[in-house]
Amino acid sequence: MAAAAAAAVGGTQPPEPELAASGLALDKAATAAHLKAALSRPDNRAGAEELQALLERVLSAERPLAAAAGGEEAAGGGAGAAEEEALEWCKCLLAGGGGYDEFCAAVRAYDPAALCGLVWTANFVAYRCRTCGISPCMSLCAECFHQGDHTGHDFNMFRSQAGGACDCGDSNVMRESGFCKRHQIKSSSNVPCVPKDLLMMSEFVLPRFIFCLIQYLREGYNEPAADVPSEKDLSKVLQLLEPQISFLEDLTKMGGAMRSVLTQVLTNQQNYKELTSGFGENACAKKSHEKYLIALKSSGLTYPEDKLVYGMQEPSAGTSTLAAQGFAGATGPLGQVDSSDEEDQDGNQDLGKRKRVKLSSGTKDQSIMDVLKHKSFLEELLFWTIKYEFPQKMVTFLLNMLPDQDYKVAFTKTFVQHYAFIMKTLKKSHESDTMSNRIVHISVQLFSNEELARQVTEECQLLDIMVTVLLYMMESCLIKSELQDEENSLHVVVNCGEALLKNNTYWPLVSDFINILSHQSVAKRFLEDHGLLVTWMNFVSFFQGMNLNKRELNEHVEFESQTYYAAFAAELEACAQPMWGLLSHCKVRETQEYTRNVVRYCLEALQDWFDAINFVDEPAPNQVTFHLPLHRYYAMFLSKAVKCQELDLDSVLPDQEMLMKLMIHPLQIQASLAEIHSNMWVRNGLQIKGQAMTYVQSHFCNSMIDPDIYLLQVCASRLDPDYFISSVFERFKVVDLLTMASQHQNTVLDAEHERSMLEGALTFLVILLSLRLHLGMSDDEILRAEMVAQLCMNDRTHSSLFNHIPENPNPKSGIIPGSYSFESVLSAVADFKAPVFEPGGSMQQGMYTPKAEVWDQEFDPVMVILRTVYRRDVQSAMDRYTAFLKQSGKFPGNPWPPYKKRTSLHPSYKGLMRLLHCKTLHIVLFTLLYKILMDHQNLSEHVLCMVLYLIELGLENSSEEESDEEVSVGGPERCHDSWFPGSNLVSNMRHFINYVRVRVPDTAPEVKRDSAAGTSSDGMGSSQSLRRPKVLQRENSGTAQVFSLVAERRKKFQEIINRSSSEANQVVRPKTSSKWSAPGSAPQLTTAILEIKESILSLLIKLHHKLSGKQNSYYPPWHDDIEILIQPEIPKYSHGDGITAVERILLKAALQSRMNKRIIEEICRKVTPPVPPKKVTTAEKKTLDKEERRQKARERQQKLLAEFASRQKSFMETAMDVDSPESDMPMEITTAEPQVSEAVYDCVICGQSGPSSEDRPAGLVVLLQASSVLGQCRDNVEPKKLPITEEEQIYPWDTCAAVHDVRLSLLQRYFKDSSCLLAVSIGWEGGVYVQTCGHTLHIDCHKSYMESLRNDQVLQGFSVDKGEFTCPLCRQFANSVLPCYPGSHVENNLWQRPSNKSIQDLVKEVEELQGRPGAFPVSISSETNLSKEMESVMKDIKNTTQKKYRDYSKTPGSPDNDFLFMYSVARTNLELELIHRGGNLCSGGASTTGKRSCLNQLFHVLALHMRLYSIDSEFNPWRKLTQLVEDMNSQLGNEEQQPEVPILYHDVTSLLLIQILMMPQPLRKEHFTCIVKVLFTLLYTQALAALSVKCSEEDRSAWKHMGAVKKNTCDAEKSYEVLLSFVISELSKGKLYHEEGAQECAMASPIAWSPESMEKYLQDFCLPFLRITSLLQHHLFGEDLPSCQEEEEFSVLASCLGLLPAFYQTEHPFISASCLDWPVPAFDIITQWCFEIKSFTERYAEQGKALLIQESKWKLPHLLQLPENYNTIFQYYHRKTCSVCTKVPKDPAVCLVCGTFVCLKGLCCKQQSYCECVLHSQNCGAGTGIFLLINASVIIIIRGHRFCLWGSVYLDAHGEEDRDLRRGKPLYICKERYKVLEQQWISHTFDHINKRWGPHYNGL
Repeated sequence: MAAAAAAAVGGTQPPEPELAASGLALDKAATAAHLKAALSRPDNRAGAEELQALLERVLSAERPLAAAAGGEEAAGGGAGAAEEEALEWCKCLLAGGGGYDEFCAAVRAYDPAALCGLVWTANFVAYRCRTCGISPCMSLCAECFHQGDHTGHDFNMFRSQAGGACDCGDSNVMRESGFCKRHQIKSSSNVPCVPKDLLMMSEFVLPRFIFCLIQYLREGYNEPAADVPSEKDLSKVLQLLEPQISFLEDLTKMGGAMRSVLTQVLTNQQNYKELTSGFGENACAKKSHEKYLIALKSSGLTYPEDKLVYGMQEPSAGTSTLAAQGFAGATGPLGQVDSSDEEDQDGNQDLGKRKRVKLSSGTKDQSIMDVLKHKSFLEELLFWTIKYEFPQKMVTFLLNMLPDQDYKVAFTKTFVQHYAFIMKTLKKSHESDTMSNRIVHISVQLFSNEELARQVTEECQLLDIMVTVLLYMMESCLIKSELQDEENSLHVVVNCGEALLKNNTYWPLVSDFINILSHQSVAKRFLEDHGLLVTWMNFVSFFQGMNLNKRELNEHVEFESQTYYAAFAAELEACAQPMWGLLSHCKVRETQEYTRNVVRYCLEALQDWFDAINFVDEPAPNQVTFHLPLHRYYAMFLSKAVKCQELDLDSVLPDQEMLMKLMIHPLQIQASLAEIHSNMWVRNGLQIKGQAMTYVQSHFCNSMIDPDIYLLQVCASRLDPDYFISSVFERFKVVDLLTMASQHQNTVLDAEHERSMLEGALTFLVILLSLRLHLGMSDDEILRAEMVAQLCMNDRTHSSLFNHIPENPNPKSGIIPGSYSFESVLSAVADFKAPVFEPGGSMQQGMYTPKAEVWDQEFDPVMVILRTVYRRDVQSAMDRYTAFLKQSGKFPGNPWPPYKKRTSLHPSYKGLMRLLHCKTLHIVLFTLLYKILMDHQNLSEHVLCMVLYLIELGLENSSEEESDEEVSVGGPERCHDSWFPGSNLVSNMRHFINYVRVRVPDTAPEVKRDSAAGTSSDGMGSSQSLRRPKVLQRENSGTAQVFSLVAERRKKFQEIINRSSSEANQVVRPKTSSKWSAPGSAPQLTTAILEIKESILSLLIKLHHKLSGKQNSYYPPWHDDIEILIQPEIPKYSHGDGITAVERILLKAALQSRMNKRIIEEICRKVTPPVPPKKVTTAEKKTLDKEERRQKARERQQKLLAEFASRQKSFMETAMDVDSPESDMPMEITTAEPQVSEAVYDCVICGQSGPSSEDRPAGLVVLLQASSVLGQCRDNVEPKKLPITEEEQIYPWDTCAAVHDVRLSLLQRYFKDSSCLLAVSIGWEGGVYVQTCGHTLHIDCHKSYMESLRNDQVLQGFSVDKGEFTCPLCRQFANSVLPCYPGSHVENNLWQRPSNKSIQDLVKEVEELQGRPGAFPVSISSETNLSKEMESVMKDIKNTTQKKYRDYSKTPGSPDNDFLFMYSVARTNLELELIHRGGNLCSGGASTTGKRSCLNQLFHVLALHMRLYSIDSEFNPWRKLTQLVEDMNSQLGNEEQQPEVPILYHDVTSLLLIQILMMPQPLRKEHFTCIVKVLFTLLYTQALAALSVKCSEEDRSAWKHMGAVKKNTCDAEKSYEVLLSFVISELSKGKLYHEEGAQECAMASPIAWSPESMEKYLQDFCLPFLRITSLLQHHLFGEDLPSCQEEEEFSVLASCLGLLPAFYQTEHPFISASCLDWPVPAFDIITQWCFEIKSFTERYAEQGKALLIQESKWKLPHLLQLPENYNTIFQYYHRKTCSVCTKVPKDPAVCLVCGTFVCLKGLCCKQQSYCECVLHSQNCGAGTGIFLLINASVIIIIRGHRFCLWGSVYLDAHGEEDRDLRRGKPLYICKERYKVLEQQWISHTFDHINKRWGPHYNGL
C-alpha cells in the first residue's frame, strides 16, 4: 500500500493526464486513507511531509493552465484533464479515503445553522419586510420568507439589482420575531462537537489548494498595456479557474464546521508567509511572485508620477491632491498645509491656483495612501478579486463565508483596507455598472451591521478612508468654475460631462457612506471630528455651482447638453443623502454641538466659495446654477436646530453682510424659474425646462427648492424688509414696470415677458410669506399638506401618491408607505374610489380623491403652485376646485384661489412678517392696484389675485394696535420723503396719495396732455422749473413723490431707499451696472406729475365696482349686520371670485381699525365715477374701441359656432344611424309600403344611399377571424383551474374540439370519406367567425379607400397589405367586405303565408328545388361585379383560418372539403351567437348584437358557393330521410367499397345547414319548416337510440314489452314508449347490445329511468338542434324570438318552429314526441335507418355504440380559474423549467385558455422563425392567444400578427396593478376584470376594445 503511494509520489515525471484519468481512482482512495492514518498518529511529521510532496506534485500537474492562459493553445487540451485530476485528488484527500459525498453529508451534520446566509446574484427574487427589518437593507430569500410568519406586515417582493444575501437568523439586521422556522432555534447548544479526524485532512490540504489558486491568479494577470483592453484575457483565466472556485464554493455550503476550517486557513498569517515566501528554485513560482509585485505597485493612492511632480523625497508620506481653498487655518490631522515652496510648484498646475493639501504623514492615513501589504490568503484573494473586477463566482464564495463570525470581522477589515484600491479599479473599469453592483453586493452585507460598522470605524479609520477616497475620486474630474467671475475664479467644480458622473460610477462608494452614516454611533464620530467635517465640506463644495447654465441670447444652442441628469443625481446622492443621514441623528437637545460644528464649517466653506468666485454684491446676469449644496446643508441644519434642538437661531446666523450674500443665489434660482416659465430661456433648448422641473420634482424638492426657500425666509426675517423687497423685484427684472405712468421702458426685459415675470415675482413673495414647511409645521401637518396638494391636482393611485410625496431621502427616517402616519393621514383627507369596469372602457385602478371638507377648508393653492412640475397641474387643481364649488352649491362662477389661514410662525421667524409691513411693498401694491384699475398693459387677473393675497396676508399678520394709529406719522426721520406715513399696512391703507411725479417717455399720453393744457388747473404747467418751489412747499401734504426701488440700492445697506433727492431716477441705472443699456438707445424721458387722489382702500372699493361691472356695488356689510364685526369668520367669504376677495379684505381692514371703518363708509357715500381719468385720451380711446371691436368679434364667433354645431348635428343624424333603436337590420327600409322597395344601403364613404345592384354592389364592413372558442367548451360544470403544483395537469381530451375530432376520425376509419364529410361539422377549432359593425359601403368606394390607406405613410396599428382597415365611420377594426345580395328585404312577407300543403307535397318540392342546379336569379356563368365580389369574399373566408382547420378529407383538395368548410362556417357563427346569448334562447328578443348581425348576407354568399357543388342525387341524404327503399340489401354496396355513413350517425344540425344552403335563395318559409320537421324525426330517433344504449339490459327488455303493447294505438307514431320499444327491437337484431359482459352493466347508469327522466333526456338531446334552428329562422325570416323560462324552452322553441300544432294544449305535462310529424310511416323508415347500423355493428359493435351516444350538452366556454393570490402562481411558475428546452425561461408565460407553460420571446423554443407564444396562439386559439406573463403579472393578447398588453387581472390592496412586479406588494385576483377579459375572448371583441396594438413579427 505504502509502495503504491510512494510510487505515486516519487515518480519524477508528472503522471500522464489520460493515464491519470483512467486507472488511478482506486489508488487515490487508498493513498488518501493511508495518509490520513499516517497523519492521525501522534508523531505525524512523516505523514505531513509525504502529503506536502504529493500535493506539490498533484497541484503543479495543473501547470498547463498557465500556458493555456498565456495563449499557447497547444497545451490547452491537456490542461482541462489535468485540472480535473487535481480536483479529484483534493476531493479524495479531504474525504480521507472515504466517498466524497458521504464526507460532505458527515460534515453537514455538524452545521450549527443559526444564519441562513444564502447568497444570490442579480435578478433573484427576494423579499423585504419593513416590519421585521432593523436595517433598511434587510432581505430574505423566498424560502425563509415563506417559512416565517409575516401576516399583516409591510413587506414586498423585489428583484435583486446587485445581488444580496439572506439575513434570516441575524439579529443585528432583523428582529428575531421574523426569523423562519429553521433559524429560530439558538443552535449552538445542541450541535455535537466536530470529531477531530473528520476535518483533519482539510486543514492540511486546503492551504495548498488556495495557494495554488492564488498562483494561477497571479500568473494569469498581465498588467494591461495602455492600448490593449485586457478584459478578454481576464475572463479567459476566470473560465479556466471556474471548477476550482466552484469547489471552494461547494465547501462553504457544507455548513459551519467547514466554514470555520476555511476561515482558519484564509486568515492564518503563518501559513501564508511560509507558502508565499519559500519558493526556492521554482522558476514558475518566482515569475508569478514578480507579477504579483508589479500588480501591487499601483494599489496605493499615491501614483509614482505624483511624486515626480511634487518633487517629494520621502516616499512614506503619500501626497494627496486634495483641493482645499480655505484650509490654512483648519485644525486636525488633515489640515496641515505643506511648505510654501510646494505651493509655488503647484502654481503651474492648470487647474487654477489652488492649494494642494498634503495629508499628514501620521500613521492614521498612511494606510490609505500606501501600497497594500498582504498578510493572509484572504487579503490576497480579495486583492485579486478586485484586480479581476469582481468575478461573480469569487464574490459568491467570499460572501458565502459570512455566516462565520470571525471571518466576517476579518473580511470586513480586509475590505476596508482595500477600499482605495477598489475605487481606483472601479474608475478604470470598462464594465463599471456590473462592477458597482458586485461591490455593493459585498459592502451592503458588511456595513448594514451597526456593531461591525462601529468596530471598523474605531479600529480601521473607516470614516477617514471613505471620505478621503471619495474626495480623491471626484478630484479626477474637476474643472474651473465659470460662475460669476469667469476670468479670475479660483473655484473648481466637478465636470458633469465626465463618465464618472454621467455613469454614476461613484454610486457604490457614496452608497456605502450613506449606509454607515445611518448608524448612530458612526454618525456621532463623524459629527464630532472637526477634521472630517472640514474635508467633507470641501468635498461638497466641488458640487457647489456645477452645471452652470448661460442664457443664450442670439441663436438656439446647436447641441443640448444632457449633463443635468448627472448633476441632479450627484447632488442628491453625494450631498443630500449623506446630509439627511446626518440630520436623522440631530433630533434632540443633546446634539446641539453637532449642529454648531456643521454650521460653522459650512459657513467657512461658503465664505471661501464667495471669495473664490470673487463675489461682491450682484450676481452675474444671465447665468444660473441649480446646485448650491453648501447653502442647503446650512439651511437644513438651521431648520433642524430650531425645530428639534431648541437652539437660538441668532446664535448660528452670520452677520448681515453674509446674509445678503447668502440670499443672492437662491433668489437667482427663483427668478430664473420664472424666466424659464416665461420662455426667456427658450434658446437653451428643452433641457433647461427639464432642470426647472427636476428642481421642484418630488424626489428632489425637499433637498433643493425647500431648503432654498427656507434660507430665503431666514434671510428675509433678519434683513431690512425694504432692501429685501426691492431686491426681489430687481432680480425679477420688473422694477421699471412699477410706475404709475401708463407707459414705461424696461431696459432689461422684453414687453412680452413682463407680465409673466411680474406674476412670478408676486407668486414668489406669496410663497415666501405663506409657506410654513420649516417655520413651525409638525411632521404630520407637513405630510397632510403635501398629500392634499397632490390629491387636489389629480386623483391618484396609492403608489403614485406615495411617489409624489417628498419623503426624507434617508431610508431610516421619514415616511414609509404603509407606515402608520401615511395611512392615517390618507384616510383622513381622501376617499377611496374602487376600480370600476365598463366592458368597453379602459381599466380603471383604485384611486384616492379628496374629501369634500378638504376642498372646503384645506385646499391650498400656494402649496399646489410650489409642488407642480407642470403648469397645467395648477390649472387642473383649480378646475377641480371650481367643479367642487359648483357641485356643492357654494359658488356658481369662476372662483379665485381661496385664501387659506396659515399655521402660526415659530417665534424665531417672526421677523419674516416685517416684509408685509414695509413701505416698499405698500408702494408696489398701491401702484399695481392703480395700474389695474386704469387698465394699464401687461397686468392680469393673476397679478390682482396675488396683490390682494399679499394685502390680506398683511392684514392677518398685523402687529401694531389701534392706539398707535392716532399718531399718523411713524417718527420724524420717515415723514420727509414718504408716500406713506408709517410702515403698518393697516394704517397705510387709508392714507390718501394726491400727486405722484413720474418719469415717462416723450411719447406718453401724460406728457402730451400737459403741454396741450398750457397752464393747467393744477398749477402744474409745462414750465416745470418755475413751478418747482411751489411743489416743494406742498411736499408735506403728500403731493408729488417719486418712488425709486433701485436708485441707490447699492449704497450701504443702512440707507437703502433713497430719501434725500426727489429727483431720483426711475429708469436709468446706477453707473456701476453699465452693462444694462446702451446710452442713447432709449427715447428721452420727461418728468410728469399725475394727480392720483386715492388710497389703497378707495382703490379697492373702485376695483369692486370695476369687477362687478356696476357702479356703487360695494355696500359695507356691517350696516346691515353689526354682528359681522364681532364674529368675522363667515363661510360666505371663504370661496368666491375677486369680488368676494375684495369684500373680505375690506371687512378685515374695518375690523382692524375704527378709522378704516369710518373711511370706508365715507368713500362709499361719495358716488364715485367708475373711471378715474379726467379726459379720455387718445390712447384710452384706442383701448375702448378695442374693447368694442373685441365684443363684436366675440358675438360673430358665437354665431358661427352655433351655426356649425347645428350643421354638425344634422350631419350626425343623417350619417350615423349608429345607435338609433328603431333599425333592427343594417338596411334601412325607407318606405312604409311593404311591397315596393328594395333594401337601401348608405355608403359611409361617398354618403350616397341606394340599393345594392349587380354592377355596383354594396357590402357590410366585416371582421373575419378564426376562432377556437367553441372548441373550448367542456361537458362538466366545474371550471378547470390553472395548475399551480406539479400534480395538477390539464388534459384537453374532454373539450368539445377533441370530442368532435375523435368522432370524425372514427367515422373516417369505417366509412366512405365523401360521406363522412357530410355527416359532421368542423370549425370547433379554427372556425371562421364573421362580425360587423353594421355600416355599409360601396365595394368600389372601399377599394379606393384601401388605396388611400396604402399610400398613407402614417404608422397604423394594422396591416393594409393583409386587407385590414378601420370602418371609415366608427373606426372599428375590419378586414373584409361582405357583399349584400340585391333584392328586397320585405319579400319575406310574401313567402310567409301559412301554407295548407301537406308535408308530403312539400317534401317533393324541396327535392325538386335541390335538384335544380342553376335555379338562381344570378347565373354564375355571367361574371358580374357582384359574383366576383362574392368569390373574393369566399377566398378571404378560406384564408382566415389555417389549412389544417379546413382540410379533413383523406384526399387533399377534394370538393367535399370545401363543401364541409362552407356549411361549417354557418354553423360556427350560429353556435357562437348562441354562446353570446348565454347558451340558450330563454331571453329571446332580437339578435343580441341587434342590427350588427350579418348572418343573412353570409348565408347568401355561402349558398351561392354551395350550389356550385351539386350532390349526386343518389347520395342526397334528403332521399334517405323521406323515401323508403325497396331492397335494403342493395344499399350496402360491395364488400371492397366502404359503406356510406348510416343516417343515424349523421349530425342533424349539419344536415339542416346542408339542406338549406342547397336550396335556391331566398327560401320560402314553408320549405324551411318542412325541412325542420323531417330532420326532427331523425333527431328524435337518434335520441331514442342513444337512450337505449345508455340503459341496462333489464330496462331495455321492460321497455320493449311495454311499447309493443301500445304499438297499435292510434297515435303510436307520436308516443315515445312505442317508438323506443321499436328502436330497441330493431337494433337488437344486430350485435349492438350483445357483447356487454358484467363490466358493461356496472358502467351503465345505476339510476332507474323514470318516465320523467327519460323525457328530460330526450328533450336535452334535441334542444341544441332546436336552438340553432330557431336562430337560423330568426335571421332568415326576421322573426323575433320569444322569451321564456328555462324549463319551457323546448316547447316554446318547438311551437316557434312550427313543429307543434297550433292547437296543442299545454295543460298536461309536455311530451316531446308530440312534435313529431313523419313524412313516411314511422316504423318503416326507422327499420330502414336501423338496418344500416345493424349491418355495421355486426362487425364493429364497440364503435357502433360509441358513435350512437353523441354528447350534446356542452357548457359555456371559460378561461382557466385563477388562484386568489398571485404569489401562488408566481412561486410555482417563475422557477419552473420549460418542457421544450428544459431551461428556466427568462420571460415565462402561461396560456389562460389551456394552461400551457411557454417561453415568451425565448429563442430556445423557436420553430421556423416563430417564437413559442405565437406558435401556441395559432395551435391553441387559431391565432388568438391569452397569456399571463409571470414576471410582470400582466396579460398579453396575441391576435394574428398583432399583439397588445391587455392589463392585469391581479390588483393590490389599493386596487392598483403592479406591472413588472416593481412594487412587489401582494396581489389579489380582481374577479370583475377577469370576467371582462373572458367576455372579450368569448365575444371576439379584443380587436375593437383594446386600442394599442402593435406587430409582434413572430418574436413573442
